[in-house]
Formats: sequence, structure tokens, C-alpha cells
Amino acid sequence: MLSRFARLRKVARTLSVASPRLNQQIILRRSLATTSSTPKIIQFALSDIGEGTKEVVVKEWYVKVGQVVEEFDELVEVQSDKANVDITSRYAGKIVKIHYEIDDVAQVGDPLVDIEIEGDDDEEPIDNYVDHTESAASDDAVLTKSEEKPHKAGNKVKASPAVRKIAKNNNVDLSLVTPTGKGGTITKEDIEEFMAGPAPAPTPVPPAVQIAHGSAPVAAPKPIKQMPVRTQAASTGGSRTESLGPIAKAMQKSMNEALKIPHFGYNEEYDVTNLVELRKVLKPLAAEYGIKLSYMPFIIKAVSLALSESPILNSSLSPDGSQIIYHEDHNIGFATDTPHGLLVPNIKQVQNLSILEVAQELNRLHQAGLDNKLKPTDIQGGTFSLSNIGAIGGTYAKPVILVPQVAIGAIGKIQRLPRFGPNDEIVARHLTYISWTADHRIIEGAQMARFSNKLKQYLEEPGSMMLHLR
Repeated sequence: MLSRFARLRKVARTLSVASPRLNQQIILRRSLATTSSTPKIIQFALSDIGEGTKEVVVKEWYVKVGQVVEEFDELVEVQSDKANVDITSRYAGKIVKIHYEIDDVAQVGDPLVDIEIEGDDDEEPIDNYVDHTESAASDDAVLTKSEEKPHKAGNKVKASPAVRKIAKNNNVDLSLVTPTGKGGTITKEDIEEFMAGPAPAPTPVPPAVQIAHGSAPVAAPKPIKQMPVRTQAASTGGSRTESLGPIAKAMQKSMNEALKIPHFGYNEEYDVTNLVELRKVLKPLAAEYGIKLSYMPFIIKAVSLALSESPILNSSLSPDGSQIIYHEDHNIGFATDTPHGLLVPNIKQVQNLSILEVAQELNRLHQAGLDNKLKPTDIQGGTFSLSNIGAIGGTYAKPVILVPQVAIGAIGKIQRLPRFGPNDEIVARHLTYISWTADHRIIEGAQMARFSNKLKQYLEEPGSMMLHLR
């Protein structure tokens, strides 16, 4: 079967004798037909969106087959393991094929859509070029640009946007570079080798073509952390009841009684830097006796010395509220968080004990509380109480008085904080805060302040306690 141009040639030769002018017109039309632009189909591939992503899930298509798109129009939303990204078109043309359905997995480098664009033999397509035109070669056809290039029409030039940018900056014609990458992809090393070796002078790409068909890499957005998936047990929407144990019942009774008392609070900052250093020295000495030496024995002993000068804080109110009962012994309790509930055992006669003896009794009562082996005598008879919330992490609190006592203190955690030194220089100090609560029926604010000041003296200069120890 004769080709179209062969038939035209035969007709022209037949008519050339009768009409030379008609022959010239046919040749001219043949020449125009061979040099006019023809549509091309570009396979628009999924570019590397960064963060090491190798595959994505197609979430939503913004285009459909037959739709005309412009350069930079959004084509599809894809989801990687780090973020959702909108892929935009690098070309203006018509969508002729969509390669994936919703929720399909696409690999980096695979085609997403086929786009029909206006052909231009002066420019190699950025993505894979699929030649759908029929060759019309003839002996006297007009010479085109494609015949001058080593690559024939229909060959694919594969390269990432980064590699294409390197080629563009160095005026390298990718069609002259021998690819060594996977699937015939041109790599950065291929371009460097091409530039290092002897090669024909590259033909600069016209600036207008660069604008029309330039690479527009999709910028990877900042990764967004995915919300953790929590597995929740099936809920029936019901509830359950639990009877109060003996410790909880005792706490309920005590708190109900405390609600009848008018509480007032007082807070103070204590610089315990010297106490921290003293404990470092005495801790290994106490360990020789098998005793764990914390800060609490020092604080308990200092409270006892301060109570000696403020005995009203070691008192209680008579049941009828007509008398104040002063207690000779300093039975200082400390709140203990146990698996069985909150317990407040007390160390008896602290005024007669050394710091080492206080530490020994403190450790015994604490362990007995954890083992649920406290005796009634360990709980009864307290005259003053402390709560070491700092052991858990608190700084301030509003402790509730343990009836029939008239005061309680909550000790915050020890922190290393900046303060001004004697010469206005910034120095690091170890500080703690104690939140006091007192029964305002018999305790005045001034009395609590004086007690706190005396305690502050003992804690900030722990050596001063030596003068009052028995």
C-alpha cells in the first residue's frame, strides 16, 4: 500500500507536464505537512517527594480523562507515610489516561497520568515521551531536527528534577548522555562523566522553551506527625461500686471534721543549699549504721526545735472549744503514700531524739506503712504533721489539718534556681517551699510567721541546730 506522500508524489508527477505550478503547490503542501507540529503524549511520572519516600497512596484525583489542564494545576493528592502532598502538572495539555484508582499504591518514578501536549521537535520532554505518531519517511522529505539528534523520536530520556537542573545549569543535552541508572535513568554521575570526557558542544536550550517546559519539582511539605492510634476496650457505658475500706473510712471521717475548721495558709521559701552540702557529708556516715539519711530527718528535727519556741503550734483545742491543750512531746507525723491508702504515722518524742535516731524511726515507720504493718500506736498521738509532696514532684500545696492538731506543713521539691548573691551576682541555690496551714481559731498569722522564720534559720544554717541538740 502506498503511503500518503508516495501517492501525492505520483499525482504530482502525473500532473507536472500539464501544470508545473500545480506541482509546486503540492510539493509546498507536502513540505508544510512534514514540518508542522503533532500532538505528543507525555507520561507524567511520580517524582521523589522527599524524606526517603518510595511509594504513596492515591487519595483523591482533581482531574479526569479529557480534562484540559494548565501548567502547575493540581492533579492528584497522594499520601506518604509522613504527609499528604498535592502533585501539580508540569505541562499544559489534555489528560488522556489516569493510571491509578483511589487508594492504589504508586511507586516513585511510575507514571500517574498521560498528558497530550502540542509537539515540538526542538525540545525533549521532561517525563517519559510516548510516540503515538506514524513515521512518514520519504526520500525527498524535508530534514527535521529529530534526524540531527542521536536519539530518534520516541526514545525516552529519564532523569530526576535535580539531575535535570544540573544539566540545565551546565548546558548539557540529556539526549547525548549515556544513562547508567535503573531503568535507563540518567544520574548525576552520568552527567559528570559526560562533562569530564570529550563530547560535542551542547546546544543551549532556548529560554522560552525553558519557561514553557521547565522542571517544577514538587516541594515536600514539612512532615506532620501522625496521631497515635489508641486501642480502646469496648465500653458498655456502665459503672461499678466499691465499698470504702477501713483506711478510706478513717480518712473520710477526718476530712469531715477538718471541714469544720477555718483554715488559713502561709508559704515561705527556704534556701537549703548548706543543708544539701551537710547531707552529702553525713549520708555515708549514716550508711555505716544501715540508716538511709534523707532530708526529712533534718526537717523534722528543725520543726521540733522551732516548736519549742512556738508551743501553741504543738497544741490542740478541747472538744468543747473552751481550752487550748499544750503537748509536751513533739509527736511529729508524716504523710505516707502506701498501696493501701494515705497513712500518717508519727515519730514520738522528737525533742529527745538525735537526727540519726529520727532517720532510723522514719525509715521503720515508712517501711511498715508500705508493708501494711503499722500498729495503732504508730498512728495515734500525733501533735503536728508534715506532708512531703516534693517526693512526688509538687512545689506548692494547700494541706488539710489533721484534727485535733492545729497546724500542718507541705514540703515542696528541692530545686536548683538562680538567686542574687551578696554582691548582686547571680548564683545557683538549692531552694524549697513549705506551704503551711493553721487553725485560725487559735493560731494567728504572726505566730505562724515567727515559727516559719525560726525554722528557716535552722534549715538555712543547719549547723545552728547543734547548739540545741540534747
